[in-house]
Amino acid sequence: MTAKTTFKPVEVPSFDVPSLLDVTSTEDPCANGTVGNGAEDSWPDMSLTILKGCVLGSIIATAVFGNLLVMVSVMRHRKLRIITNYFVVSLALADMLVAMFAMTFNASVQLTGKWLFGYFMCDVWNSLDVYFSTSSILHLMCISVDRYYAIVKPLKYPINMTKRVVAFMLLACWILPAIISFPPIFCGLYTTDENSLHRHKHPELCEFKVNQIYAILSSSISFWIPCTIMTVTYFAIFREANRQEKQMHSRMGNAMLLSHRPSKDLNNLNGELNSGGSSKTLTLNEINTDHLHTPTKDKHMMKMKREHKAARTLSIIMGTFILCWLPFFLWYVITALCKTCPCPDIVIAILFWIGYTNSALNPLIYAYFNRDFREAFKNTLQCAFCSLCRREPSDLEALDFRRPSLRYDDRTKSIYSETYMKHIDRRRSSEFGSSL
Repeated sequence: MTAKTTFKPVEVPSFDVPSLLDVTSTEDPCANGTVGNGAEDSWPDMSLTILKGCVLGSIIATAVFGNLLVMVSVMRHRKLRIITNYFVVSLALADMLVAMFAMTFNASVQLTGKWLFGYFMCDVWNSLDVYFSTSSILHLMCISVDRYYAIVKPLKYPINMTKRVVAFMLLACWILPAIISFPPIFCGLYTTDENSLHRHKHPELCEFKVNQIYAILSSSISFWIPCTIMTVTYFAIFREANRQEKQMHSRMGNAMLLSHRPSKDLNNLNGELNSGGSSKTLTLNEINTDHLHTPTKDKHMMKMKREHKAARTLSIIMGTFILCWLPFFLWYVITALCKTCPCPDIVIAILFWIGYTNSALNPLIYAYFNRDFREAFKNTLQCAFCSLCRREPSDLEALDFRRPSLRYDDRTKSIYSETYMKHIDRRRSSEFGSSL
């Protein structure tokens, strides 16, 4: 996020647009030339304030505890400690800090209608908001690059995505956002001269009016360039994933057909047999079917499936981020370039909180779409809320043998194991007959 709405004191004129979640009152205080009772008017205000607090508080709590759950689950379960999840943990930290240091201040303004923390803290809030939001999208960009090499260029992945490279990428995600957040805001380079003078005269206001240069530069670094890179990489990922899945299903289908064919059909695939049907020819046919499905290829196939599922989950995270923040950045650039384009305060507040909600959605996406994270979340919550639970973190590798989605692979393995054992029995019987 790279901009803030203008927050005015409580004594606002009656024609100002209400803040977030305000509802137009059905009563007219000027009707009949009288003003309503103060106690009666305070009840709707109190109920709206409570409603605001519940809604905004639930978003903040979900973002904090959800992202904390992501970090704890990855640290507790060894299977989740892969290179991609290094970025996921760092992203969860950025989202949690957005909730703690950006959402809380904005919620206080929405509930009280004014800025309560002084001139300096206003700059601190604006800087942290820009910093953590930019860091979040840079993490998503790095995740898309990581998935690109893992799926599109798997042979180069171990060479290019080493732990040292990942460490440099993570440092860049945390250092680069500071360049466009802290120095420009604390030095006053982000705003116009008129707004700077106005802020010094009115320290009770927390206005974040940016100039055109800063609006274009910050939005490009924070949103437009990373989102373009993510869109290109994920398009290549989806195209390659679809191609690999078609090949995978084609091979598995051919293997299943060959495994169920009778021996005569198998013999016809490799040419005509002699009338006796020697054991040598039978061995050749069985080897041709066995090489289509080996433990090494099964492991590679399962790994490919996990890579594709992880890519889908992360692409959903990226799409959610774009849907949440695209309206805000469109407003941000348009209002910065068009000085005469009005925008109600309630629209600005809604755009902010739609973007904030993205930080709370990522852990929910992990839990719903990623089976490993779902199992890890369940185990972590059980050990966190059950006082009698003292067990070690569950082995997620062991869960693979109980998952319904892998029953097809297990059944396929058993079919080929039976085929192989039948081949051994036939070969032994033929050898025993020839010796007689």
